[in-house]
Amino acid sequence: MTTADTPTPAAPYGTPETPRVAVRGEARLEVDPEIARIGIAVSARGTDRRTALDDLTRRNGEVLALVKSYGDAVEKLETGAFSISPELTKHGRGERIRAYHGRVHLTAELADFTALGELTTRLADLELTKVSGPWWALRPDSPAHGDARRQAVREAVQRAREYAEALGAQLAALVELADLGAENTAAYGLPAAPGGLRSRSGYGAAEAAEAAPALDLEPQRQTVYAQVNARFTMTPPDLTPKKCS
Repeated sequence: MTTADTPTPAAPYGTPETPRVAVRGEARLEVDPEIARIGIAVSARGTDRRTALDDLTRRNGEVLALVKSYGDAVEKLETGAFSISPELTKHGRGERIRAYHGRVHLTAELADFTALGELTTRLADLELTKVSGPWWALRPDSPAHGDARRQAVREAVQRAREYAEALGAQLAALVELADLGAENTAAYGLPAAPGGLRSRSGYGAAEAAEAAPALDLEPQRQTVYAQVNARFTMTPPDLTPKKCS
């Protein structure tokens, strides 16, 4: 039921006087990474629970001290999970415990790529310590995301203008501009970036006599995607047949 106060919905496809054109603008940029993450797993094994815990605590402390010795090169250091579990004997009756296994998982995030290769190898050189990664990424507030969005909008405007000009018309007004995710769709893909890793500087405590050589890492380029839907009105098109000359 409608009343005099009920607003009249706009025509979804325009009118002959104000036709609408709908387009999608897309952008794809390749940029250098801004951060790198590495995973660290510290393990210990002992014939009794206390021995395993003591060894795990000591090794975890060594890892934390080493990572923190790099100062501002490490932006974030987090402990993800800890576990201590018994290993039962495979033969014999009853639940006889053969050993205890302990593990601590940590994640470190670095923005200084010069230190990354050195820290990675020094961690891998520690007792029962596993290092995985690096995983390259951009920060959530990276300017690259805004650059991609602006480029996608410019591409949408250019595409709509070309459609209008093909009909002998001009764009009149912007009706709608929306992320693909604004209306129950997926939006942007996260980017990844490149860089050049050269590590050989003295971070942290004094190095061991036979320190492991630093890894020479090359950052992986990141790709930033942006997509927008845009709708415009345009002037009435010129649909009169063109005479061939």
